[in-house]
Amino acid sequence: MRKILIALTASLFALAGCSSDGDGNGGGSNTQAAVPSFPENNSECTTGVEVSATQSRVTFQWSAAPDTETYFVYVKNLTTQNLLQYSAGGNLSLEVILDKGTPYSWYVNANKSNGSTVRSDIWKFYNAGNGITNYAPFPAEVVAPAMSATVHGPTVTLQWDGSDLDNDIVDYKVYLDTNTNPTTLKGTVTTESLPNVAVVSGGTYYWKVVTTDEAGNVTSSPVYQFKVF
Repeated sequence: MRKILIALTASLFALAGCSSDGDGNGGGSNTQAAVPSFPENNSECTTGVEVSATQSRVTFQWSAAPDTETYFVYVKNLTTQNLLQYSAGGNLSLEVILDKGTPYSWYVNANKSNGSTVRSDIWKFYNAGNGITNYAPFPAEVVAPAMSATVHGPTVTLQWDGSDLDNDIVDYKVYLDTNTNPTTLKGTVTTESLPNVAVVSGGTYYWKVVTTDEAGNVTSSPVYQFKVF
């Protein structure tokens, strides 16, 4: 009798070890994101089909994400910060009309069969313009403090990511004060951080980064905000 019980217990453990949640992926298929493929990240998109002197039609492409019912494509104009949403249904590509000579970011949301949504990585590109030989830098993106974060004083280190298709960024000018449109220049640097910026406890601060390249192109980031204990 003891031998029979041991055999039954071993069989149950074996069955448990081979059990599946039914999707063949151990549940991972509902957490897998689509992978963007075109327009490529940090690139110039030159394959758009011209629709006017100022706009072209760009085809976005991405790889499939398992168990996805609908894909939504989000495209942001990095100059105006205007974000648009497009439904692609179950397709893996989508045509969008965009302004020429303009920086954009984009990502894909995969809406899963279980009701969850998984976002892809965010990619950036320039939609090619007429006769442009040097592109303005992409607007700098905040790293720290995060938008609407609360930090400790009496000093703070400001950090951001900068990029440029031509790889010719000259410097970053950092503006910070308590106005919603900051105008106080705190420093001009060639690195992507500005340390030891004095702040006052209880204050709400706004800051932005203005990027300049060798051709004299200037791009301003959005205005970011943080509070100080």
